[in-house]
Amino acid sequence: MALLDQIPSGGRVLLIRLRSLGDCVLTTPAIHILEQYRPDIEIAVMVEDRFREVYKGNPDVDEILPPSHEAGRRFRPHLALDLHGGSRSARLAFRHYSAGYGAAKFGWTYDVTIPTAERILGVPGPLHTAEAVASTIFHLGARRMEIPRARLFAPPPVPRKSYAVIHAFAREPDMQWGADRFVEAARHMRRNLGLTPVFIGSPNDDFSPFAEFETRGGDTLEQTKSLLSAASLFLGNDSGPAHMAAAFGVPVVVLFRAREVHPWTPWRTVHETLVAEDVRQQPVRAVLEAIDRVAAS
Repeated sequence: MALLDQIPSGGRVLLIRLRSLGDCVLTTPAIHILEQYRPDIEIAVMVEDRFREVYKGNPDVDEILPPSHEAGRRFRPHLALDLHGGSRSARLAFRHYSAGYGAAKFGWTYDVTIPTAERILGVPGPLHTAEAVASTIFHLGARRMEIPRARLFAPPPVPRKSYAVIHAFAREPDMQWGADRFVEAARHMRRNLGLTPVFIGSPNDDFSPFAEFETRGGDTLEQTKSLLSAASLFLGNDSGPAHMAAAFGVPVVVLFRAREVHPWTPWRTVHETLVAEDVRQQPVRAVLEAIDRVAAS
C-alpha cells in the first residue's frame, strides 16, 4: 500500500521547506496535488518566518509552523516530508516518521527515501523544479496528474492604472542586468505599452537609478503578492519575485545565466527567458522585443 494511503482519515502531514522564495513558491503545486489526493488530511508547512506569507491564505495549507521541534511535536504528524534537503530540515524531520530525498547528504536519516524525479517520472533530466517537487508526492502514492501552476493568494491591490512590475536586483553581479538598461526598458513600457513601471526590491537595495519611477523597497511579502497579482507584465532578473508573478499568471520576461535556466523558468505562464553566460551581456533590443512579444500575447 502506498504511503499516503496508510495515513488515517483526518491524519496530519508536515511539509518542511525552510527558505528560498522561489523554492517555497514552487512547492505549492505539490501541496495542491497532495490536498487533491487526500482532502481529508491536515497539511502543515514548516518554514522560516520571512517566507511564511508565501503560504498565507492558501486553502491547501491548514497550518504554517515555525521551524522548531516544539512546533512539530504540537502538530503530531503521521508523516514529515522533508522538501528542503538540508541538515537542519533533516533534524526537524528526524523526530517523526519521515520521508526525504535519498540523494541528500542526510538521506540515511529518513524512514522512507525518495529517488530522483527523473526516476519517478521516467523521463530524462533536467526537470523543472515544480516537476521535481511534485514527483515526491507521486512517489508517495498520489495519482499522476498535470502539475498545476503555483498557487499564491493575496488581498486585492488598490485599483490603479495598468502597471508593470520590475525587479532589477539579484544576489550576484553576473545575474543582474544594468540599472541603466532597466531604465530604458521601463521607459519603453511607459511610452509604447501604456504601462506604469513599478520597481520592487528590499529596503537595502539602491533605488536611486530609478528615481523617475515609482519604487517599492519596504513592502512586506504580502504586499508584494498583492502588487504582483494585478500586474500586466513582469520584468526581472532570475529571482523569487519572477516565480511569484508566474504564480498569478502574469506575463513574465526573465534574464538568466545560462547554467541556471531550465529548472527555474517561469512555470505555466506566458513568458520569455533571455539567456547569457553573464546577464550583463544581454542586449537591450532583445529585452525590448521580448517585452513586446509577451505584452501582445
